[in-house]
Amino acid sequence: MFDNLTDKLEGAFKNLKGEGKLTEINVAQSIKEIRRALVAADVNYKIAKEFTDNVKNKALGTSNILNAVKPGELMIKIVMDEMIELMGGAAEGISVKGNPAIVLIAGLQGSGKTTFSGKLAKYLKEKKRLKPLLVACDVYRPAAIDQLTVIAEQVGVGIFKNPESKNPVEISAEAIQYAKSNGYNVMIVDTAGRTSVDTEMMNEIEEIKNALDPNETLFVVDAMTGQDAVNVAQAFNERIDYTGVVLSKLDGDTRGGAALSVKYTVGKPIKFISTGEKMDKMDVFHPDRMAQRILGMGDIVSFVEKAQEQFDEKEAKRLESKIRKNKFDFNDFHKQLNQIRKMGDIKSLLGMIPGMGKAIKNLDIDDSAFSKVEAIIQSMTPKERGNPELLNMSRKRRIAKGCGKTIHEINMFVKQFDQMRKMMHKMSKGKGMDQMMQNFPGGGKFN
Repeated sequence: MFDNLTDKLEGAFKNLKGEGKLTEINVAQSIKEIRRALVAADVNYKIAKEFTDNVKNKALGTSNILNAVKPGELMIKIVMDEMIELMGGAAEGISVKGNPAIVLIAGLQGSGKTTFSGKLAKYLKEKKRLKPLLVACDVYRPAAIDQLTVIAEQVGVGIFKNPESKNPVEISAEAIQYAKSNGYNVMIVDTAGRTSVDTEMMNEIEEIKNALDPNETLFVVDAMTGQDAVNVAQAFNERIDYTGVVLSKLDGDTRGGAALSVKYTVGKPIKFISTGEKMDKMDVFHPDRMAQRILGMGDIVSFVEKAQEQFDEKEAKRLESKIRKNKFDFNDFHKQLNQIRKMGDIKSLLGMIPGMGKAIKNLDIDDSAFSKVEAIIQSMTPKERGNPELLNMSRKRRIAKGCGKTIHEINMFVKQFDQMRKMMHKMSKGKGMDQMMQNFPGGGKFN
């Protein structure tokens, strides 16, 4: 995500490396590169120019004040502050007051509205402790109702549909009564995809909004379309005056133009970002965290939040006790793998750690390695999983046959596990951190 923009911005800051302070000459050089980077990321030239003019003025205004700060670091701080402001300043919440609260989802065909509707339902159910109802108002796309039904079952929420009706206004009105009668306190209304030039469809979404008077109207845009997404968002806002934007497909080949431009252009906040097809691949949009990621600084806050979601204090204490006694076994290791899996794909997680994004950029980190390890562990007997020292050659041959791996692969895994176990034991006593980081076999990859 945003790799090209990040690389180009890093190049702009390199111009200041070794400089004693910010001057008109070196600032002008960096500003030129920053503007080029933004335009290449599909940010409108007018926005890019205004952005860099603000950066330039602040850089020259602070050049004689903070002499103790390196020029490159100072410029990064100024750019980050401006970027945060450009993207909205602070995270915006979602309004779900009412009985039921109503969230209307709109967007172009293929923008990911239906998938996002399911993600939002899951978020409101798990994070806000609400009882969401998905409402199927896409009466045009074949199998749209079926898709939403599958998603509702997947995330464990209710769904209202009326396959006999072709009138989304009537369907949504019926859904309100159904929600009230069945204890649903928030409705998420999935509407048909449309284009900004389709007058009939644009009139329909206006009619739905007027009839529902929703708490929130969220417009879903495909982040991969860059500046085009911003133009479409502006056209839609003029018709339905939505309350917030959702950037979908941020895991694709995203140049960054939409994320950086949409708030400035439309005047409406980005409320959520969506990545991938899995229902947990959605986050509240935080301008400061996004700016840090764009500037190659990681996003440690989001990383910690994801870790905390899987954190069990009682289990952590039990695990700590086992590590101190050097009793960490394959069962414990398997549990830790499952917790990491729930957090998301490994490459994305590592990219959130400051300094790691660039280091792993060209690495092919295969999440399927987890499945290989899992197959090996599941081919062990319960006694073997709890007592790693029992694994002699005879047992390893049986395990290899059971999981379809070679003896060499089993030996490598057991060796790496044993080394990791010893390092964890040392660390529990305040030793071995440097050695663990330097010598961890295979860079942490189990082959």
